[in-house]
Amino acid sequence: MYQSDVGRLRRVLLKHARGAFVNQERINAQWQNLNYEGPPDFQRACAESDALAGLLEGLGVVVEWMPEEDIGMDSLYVRDASLVTNSGAVLCRMGKHARAHEPARQGLEYAELGIYVAGQIEGNGTVEGGDATWLSSGCLAVGRGYRTNQDGIDQLRALLGEDVELIEVPLPHWKGTGDVFHLMSMVSPLAEDLLLVYSPLLPVPFRETLVDRGFSLVEVPTAEFESMGCNVLAVAPRVALAVKGNPETRRRMEAAGVEVHSYHGTEISLKGCGGPTCLTRTLERNAV
Repeated sequence: MYQSDVGRLRRVLLKHARGAFVNQERINAQWQNLNYEGPPDFQRACAESDALAGLLEGLGVVVEWMPEEDIGMDSLYVRDASLVTNSGAVLCRMGKHARAHEPARQGLEYAELGIYVAGQIEGNGTVEGGDATWLSSGCLAVGRGYRTNQDGIDQLRALLGEDVELIEVPLPHWKGTGDVFHLMSMVSPLAEDLLLVYSPLLPVPFRETLVDRGFSLVEVPTAEFESMGCNVLAVAPRVALAVKGNPETRRRMEAAGVEVHSYHGTEISLKGCGGPTCLTRTLERNAV
């Protein structure tokens, strides 16, 4: 089962900070142009990658690793370069030019892993995986913003076919064209009927759609939005992985019956604005 963001996670793709960041000199040369909040510490980032993988494995997840190739620091955030569906993987075309080589490299890795590539976004279309989240096995929400454009959405709809409902979600300008803002910056599924959201940035029609479809919403407080309170990975229904910190968001998730596990992500998450959903590309989940 691939078309889920909440079924029990069985297999996931990661890239180690050692391969994405290469060394401290490479970090120091790249981080500002890539709009990081600060330069990650290479050794600490590598330790955080090891600990994240260990935590996932402890939760019963098989971790597959991308090759440790230097194709840019942002290649750490493997979710963005592809989507995985029941029919196979869809390779994205990145809205951030510096990440242009990542989808093709993931395509090569999928061949090694025995995962069929069903198609790719081409031409002027752009889609990034952080703008796409499964609300159910038959419904994909896709953010229309600076990283994912209308051409890309139209291509993705054609690749998914009539069996998948695609909901377009207009994204806010927020901090501008260079900011790291995806749909999953403000929506993270926690269970088939439960979402973690930051409502102040949700378009009213989309929020109404979520409520009308029976979702309960756990609200992220404004004080914890920019520290990635809303970027949470469901490892199973009502079992979540979050970056350490954001205690009020954690309290609200636990009050909704969610078991929360956390990892140190100062170097691999907070400085690059990429939480656990960004760091992982789901390869296999159980059906809900």
